[in-house]
Amino acid sequence: MEIIHLYLLIMICVGVHGSSSEVLQRNKRNWIIDSFEIDEGKVNFPYPLGHIKIEKNLTLYKIHGPGVDEEPKGILQINEDTGEITVCKPVDYEKYQSFTLTFLALNRETHVLDTQLGIEITITDANDNPPIFDQITYKVSIKESTQQGTDVITVKATDADSSEAFKNIDFLIISVEPRPEQLEFFLQKSSQNTATISFKGCLDHEKAERYSLKLQARDHGPKPLSGNCTVIIDIEDGNNHLPVITQQKGPARVKEGEKGVLVTRLQVTDEDTKGTEAWRAKYKIQGDTSNKFKITTDPETNEGLLCVEEPLNFEQGPVLNITITVENDIPYYSCKVEKRTYTGLWKVVTVTGAAGSGTMVGGSSGSIVDATGTQGSSTHQVTVTVMDVNEPPDFKEKNKTVQLLENKKPGQHLAIFTATDPDITSANTFKYIKGEDPADWVTVDAATGRVTTSKIIDRESPHVKDSVYVVTVYAVDDGKPPATGTATLNIHITDENDHAPTLAVSTIDMCQSDEPSMANVTVLDLDKEPYGGPFNFKLHGEVEGKWRVDPEQGYTFYLVKEKTVHSGHHELAVEVSDRQGNAAVHNLMVTVCNCPDNVPSMPSCQRQRATGSTLGAGTLMVMVFSMLLFTGLLLLAFLVSCKRQMTTFPEDTTQSLMRSNSEIPGDDCKVIHPLLNSGANGNLTQIKFKQIKINSSTGSTITGDSANVLIDYVNKGFQAQANNFNQRSISIRNTVNDRISNNTSRSASSTIGMRHFSKHWLQQLDTDIINCY
Repeated sequence: MEIIHLYLLIMICVGVHGSSSEVLQRNKRNWIIDSFEIDEGKVNFPYPLGHIKIEKNLTLYKIHGPGVDEEPKGILQINEDTGEITVCKPVDYEKYQSFTLTFLALNRETHVLDTQLGIEITITDANDNPPIFDQITYKVSIKESTQQGTDVITVKATDADSSEAFKNIDFLIISVEPRPEQLEFFLQKSSQNTATISFKGCLDHEKAERYSLKLQARDHGPKPLSGNCTVIIDIEDGNNHLPVITQQKGPARVKEGEKGVLVTRLQVTDEDTKGTEAWRAKYKIQGDTSNKFKITTDPETNEGLLCVEEPLNFEQGPVLNITITVENDIPYYSCKVEKRTYTGLWKVVTVTGAAGSGTMVGGSSGSIVDATGTQGSSTHQVTVTVMDVNEPPDFKEKNKTVQLLENKKPGQHLAIFTATDPDITSANTFKYIKGEDPADWVTVDAATGRVTTSKIIDRESPHVKDSVYVVTVYAVDDGKPPATGTATLNIHITDENDHAPTLAVSTIDMCQSDEPSMANVTVLDLDKEPYGGPFNFKLHGEVEGKWRVDPEQGYTFYLVKEKTVHSGHHELAVEVSDRQGNAAVHNLMVTVCNCPDNVPSMPSCQRQRATGSTLGAGTLMVMVFSMLLFTGLLLLAFLVSCKRQMTTFPEDTTQSLMRSNSEIPGDDCKVIHPLLNSGANGNLTQIKFKQIKINSSTGSTITGDSANVLIDYVNKGFQAQANNFNQRSISIRNTVNDRISNNTSRSASSTIGMRHFSKHWLQQLDTDIINCY
């Protein structure tokens, strides 16, 4: 520093001897480097760092750069009068290792730069960062059966200091809660900043379910810094207590023939945690060579449920002895500390798997203890008593299959069923009876079990499925209660050609067209191969040029209508025969009608008839009503003129009026009919007609006296002609009613025919009126 001050003094002296004009100008000087050190570990602020002094009066000192007016700002400042640099607050070495500042010396009066220096400030590292664990709390779970020396968990801590001396970390276990017994946790450093926790001795869930370890990480600084964390170790319960069978609930009695019933329940105790694999019991059966029994575990109570898997037979033995053993879902494990050592792992004794096996004698519960004194698997002997019941007769053959040709006459032998009574201690007798026989085709002999046919069997019956007819036969004994054995007879029925082929439909609709049209017809045959198709088709009757089938052989055919066939109903006779020549003639009703243009391939003449009938009925009734009304007006317009002639008849009581059916007109009565243009006058007998009345509400019948003409006979000589006229008019009325009734179901096109009929009726009525004379 003294050399720098001397150099500055020389430079100032030289500057004084210069001209005054040179003083007013900025003088560039050479860089003079000065350096300082800031200790990162300083804690008391502010404190002086050093001085920069220029031996010249009226000098103003300033500094610029990082730590002053650049980031990090406010760390350094300089006394403008004395040139003393002060540290105002700490600086982090891990962020800034040095600052390069600019020192300026100015004329206090003119503020002209006189001197410019460079200052280097170095930051020295301090142990100001403690080690920090990457987790505040570690959690881990290990099984109770974990062997000592196993790595439990690895912890990690880091130190933000840059110096290697400060970054080196030591790990310590400060405390363990609860205090372990026969157990010691220890740390092994695996790297500069990691360590692994392990243990010596034996874990015991029953003594402690959880351990909480407090760990410390400490660095190597002059004043060591440290950080803490907590490690929580959960001990999962292991199977270090075997289940023990303590009690049998139930007398272990079961009826023979029963299946799936509970025989008895076995209770166990287990000191391991309830619901865990170490607590759940797993039972095994020994001595059940026929696999008659099954045992399961009740998930709630841990009891063993012994059930019958296959029916037991009293005759094969009234008492059965089986042995039940119990274990857990996971293997047994035990650990015991025998000696603690200062170095290395401790001396322990462990037992894994089943500790031992054996059978207790005398039927009581017990357990096995091995040489180490550890409890082994528990066993229990169960004595099952089988109770005798009345068993059903047993068929030697429960299923039989026979073949039979259909249509055989009754009395055909099918099979003989034989049964025996398995109850050797009883003297039951039994008889055979028929069970399922939906078509009632067979009989069963009660004494021998012989099955014969009682009716003709038809393979095509709805009770036959896939050519098989099923019959059941029962054997019923006289025990108390009675027992029944069942056997089944499957009758495979051989087919015969006993059904002629038939048409799938008997009525079809076809469209009227100028070209030939066709409709598809399918043929069915109840018989199976080889008595089915392909079939032969043939039309009977006068069908030449009108109808034909195409093709003439196959399973379906097209009925082809030539254009010469008119609309209406047609009945065709179609002969269909199978490959064996079995033939039948079937009537096929064909309706030909006009089809809509939009659906020429889907005729529906029935729908057209229904529509036509609905529309034609109203039109027809209007026309009939109009015609009959017009006829009534004509009848009323008839000019009937009769000359009244008084004739005196002697009162002769012996005379009688003779009936006459002569239709020859009389000569004393003349009818002037407008239609006949007859205007003759004479002595006419006046005939009066009642007005014709029509029931317009229905439009289908004629009521009133439309055909019954009321005739005033002045001359009794015309009685016969009147009677004859009355009968003919009634006949005409009935004919009209029939035609009207028939036309209610016909299409509107038939009204033209009705119109001709009505005209004929009027003419006939006029003729009858004229012929009455």
